[in-house]
Formats: sequence, C-alpha cells, structure tokens
Amino acid sequence: MTKTIDPTEISQQDLHGILLTAVAPRPICFASTVDAEGNVNLSPFSYFNVFSSNPPVLIFSPARSGRDNSLKHSHQNVKEVPEVVINIVNHPIVEQMSLSSTAYDKGVNEFIKAGLTEVPSEKVKPPRVGEAPVSFECSVSEVIELADTPGAGNLVLCKVELIHINEKYLNADKLDTQKLDLVGRMGGSWYTRSNRDSLFEIPKPLRTKGIGIDALPEGIRNSTVLTGNNLGRLGNLEALPKTEEITALRQEDELKMLANKVGDDAANHKLQLHWLAQRVLEDGETQKAMTILMHAENL
Repeated sequence: MTKTIDPTEISQQDLHGILLTAVAPRPICFASTVDAEGNVNLSPFSYFNVFSSNPPVLIFSPARSGRDNSLKHSHQNVKEVPEVVINIVNHPIVEQMSLSSTAYDKGVNEFIKAGLTEVPSEKVKPPRVGEAPVSFECSVSEVIELADTPGAGNLVLCKVELIHINEKYLNADKLDTQKLDLVGRMGGSWYTRSNRDSLFEIPKPLRTKGIGIDALPEGIRNSTVLTGNNLGRLGNLEALPKTEEITALRQEDELKMLANKVGDDAANHKLQLHWLAQRVLEDGETQKAMTILMHAENL
C-alpha cells in the first residue's frame, strides 16, 4: 500500500514534517554573518550542502518562519553584507549548535549565548567558529528568494574564498571521516552521528564498469537470501568468476564440509551456499562471494 499526498492539500506544517523526515540525514552548518552595523549572528542550518567544487560553491537556505513568515537574521545580514563563514558542525559542538538555534532578538550574539569562540576571519567580515572542525570563508554571490510565503526557502550561494581546517581532524594531510565525527539532522528533534560504528564503505564504480545486476545468472538475481544491497555489490564486479576459480573454490574445507552436511539435497545445498555467500559478501570479500554463488549455480 502506498499513501499518495498532494502537497497543496495539506498544511505547511505537515508538509514541512514529511519533507524533513524523509530527506535525511542532512549535513548541518553554522552560518556566521554580520549586519551593516557589524552585529554578529550565528545560526545553524540543515538546508545546506556543497553544490560545486570548481568554482567551490556551498548553499544554505534560511527559510521564512512557518509561524509568522518572518525572515531569519542570517538572510537579512547577507543582503546587507554579502559575506558568510560556513562552519561545519560535528558531535563535540552539537548541543551548542542546538542552543544557538534559539530565536534570539536581532543584535544578540549567539557566539556568546552558545559559549563558542569567535575567531577573526582573514578575507571576510564575519568571524568563524573556533571549535568547528572546518570553516569556509565565503563571499555571497547571489540570494535566490523562492517565494514570500511561510516556509519558503532563500538560497544563499556562497563562493568559498578560504578554508580553515583543525589539524586534529587530519590524517596524512587529508580530512579523516572517522575523526570528524559529523552529525546529521533527521526529522523532528532527531539527529544522527557519523561515528565509527555507523560508517561503512561502498566501492565506487568510477573507473570501472560493473557488470550490473542484469548480468547475474537468474538463480542469483532471484535468490530468496540475497538482498538488493547484496545484488548491487555483486553487480559492481567487472566480470563473473572464471571456471578455474570456481573449481579451486570447491577444494576449500568449508565448501567440502558444507557439501557433506547437506548430502544429496541439492536445493538445500544451494540455499546454504547462498547464506554462506551473503556472510562472505558482508565481510567485504565480493569476488569470493560471487564465486560461491557461481558454484551454487553449477550444482
């Protein structure tokens, strides 16, 4: 069953909830800005991402209030002074980030309210967050106002002019994903944390062409054991195993013991091989898993 919703037939609040719960996790930035009088503002945004590396462009969106249609101070500030520092939020400062999202009056410095350190920028007027793992000094090239209705976004296009990286988050001069310990915004009051336990790697088919799921034998494609993710990983291989690889695999003790255990029950033998291949696949041995599955196909 699928529930189909016309966004024009539900409230802005309900639509907001669906969008932000479904489109997640979202990266979070601290945007520090100043107004024409030099008053500093610091606000977090999960309507945020990187959209280009050449030129380097980040975009965040200070949306209009869904309650009273008011504009965010960040939006007003970048119209007055078209500069911003995009500070990346990680777990060590997530509570301070949340506190800074309070709707303080204009002129109140959220750096002070949240207990964060103002560090002077080198190329732009707004200060950067000293505790942030990475900060991007940016010039604002354009502000695209999507509408003048409650909840409407205002896309702030930010060209990166200078990057500051806290060296404790580097490994061999490169940013280390595990050290960064980034957080993401979910729906409601929920967040997610990109720490060691939640991180996983998937080989990228950038320089190679995977054979695709459609090239897998029918018995593998229609497996009652393998998941879509399993098949996707197998389809990333460049070629099916050669006959000699399958023959060599049959001589391994684990395969011989499994064959002795199931006896003449070919259907059960094939099923058990699929379970074994899945375990091997989840251990990262894709080629071996594919070889096991091809062995099962030859039974």
